[in-house]
Amino acid sequence: MSFRTLRYFLALLPTIVICHEALSQDVKSQPRIDATISADSVMIGDRFTLSIDVEHDVMQVIAFPSFDFSSTSVDSGTAEGVTDNKDAERASATPRPNIECLQDHPVDTIRRSGRLLHLRKRYTMAAFDEGIYSLGRPKVLCIDKNRVDTLEAANNVEVVVATFLIDSTAKGVLDFKPQKHLPFRFGEISGYLTAALIVAAIIALAIWVLARHLAKRGKSLADLFRPEPPLPPHIVAISALEALHNRKLWQNNMHKEYYSSLSEILRTYLDGQFGVGAMEMTTDEIIEAIKPIALPQKSAMDLVSLLRDADLVKFAKALPEASENEEAYAKAYYFVEETKPVEESDEDADEESAEAILSTTKNENRDERA
Repeated sequence: MSFRTLRYFLALLPTIVICHEALSQDVKSQPRIDATISADSVMIGDRFTLSIDVEHDVMQVIAFPSFDFSSTSVDSGTAEGVTDNKDAERASATPRPNIECLQDHPVDTIRRSGRLLHLRKRYTMAAFDEGIYSLGRPKVLCIDKNRVDTLEAANNVEVVVATFLIDSTAKGVLDFKPQKHLPFRFGEISGYLTAALIVAAIIALAIWVLARHLAKRGKSLADLFRPEPPLPPHIVAISALEALHNRKLWQNNMHKEYYSSLSEILRTYLDGQFGVGAMEMTTDEIIEAIKPIALPQKSAMDLVSLLRDADLVKFAKALPEASENEEAYAKAYYFVEETKPVEESDEDADEESAEAILSTTKNENRDERA
């Protein structure tokens, strides 16, 4: 080797070293992709897991694929013949309608060693038709500093889907199975019975507490369901007269309404107190109906006078004076007061009780002597 050749070699040596380092760095930074399947042979409907492992530099960004097998229909026999790389690529790019991706799991970080990062992406799938299906070589997208590459796994992924063997010649078409009659079990209704007993106990306790509360006040549970007794006719009439007096009808030149209300109050009182159907009677019929009743003479005369005056105002449009209006109210009020039932005083009741006891004692003594 001449001196001139050696000088040229030494001048090119740095360039050769730099190119070699660049090529080595590029090879080291290339991600490594592996695709595995949890079970290469499954039954129809069984689930299997496709795992894609990628080892790459921490400065690189990896985008995993998404599987959609619902857009294009491909016969399962076509997938069976996938053997070479070109067919694997075609099978990977073409969705398979008989395989379904049930769940797309999040990316897992398996380990980190220096600048190398190991990621794993899992897909849960299921096949619903028998055959041999090739998922091809799964591809990932690698984003580096100055480039974007689509990288694929080194191996081809296949799954064999088998079906159940049915011997159609053993038996013919079978009839429906009869309905099964299971024996009665107490456990089926024990929960409902327990809840019903608890509710019944609570209701019984509430009824008992309420009965004791009412007993202290001299009442019983039956009293809660009894309707309140109607007020006595004279109390109803007095309340109605007081309400009529507060309305001040005749003071506002409403004489007809005033005397109509007075007449209606008295007719209602006669019906409730003496059983006279005065609401459907004329004044003359009312006068004839009260003759058999033992009324004070003045009260009877006041009633007749008041009913006659009411007829004159209602039908003859008479306009009584203010004093006559007050007098008509007083006649109605005192008629009710004079004819209401007389309540026995406590002294009269005690005298009657004493006389009854004395009479009973005399009769007993007379029987003993006899």
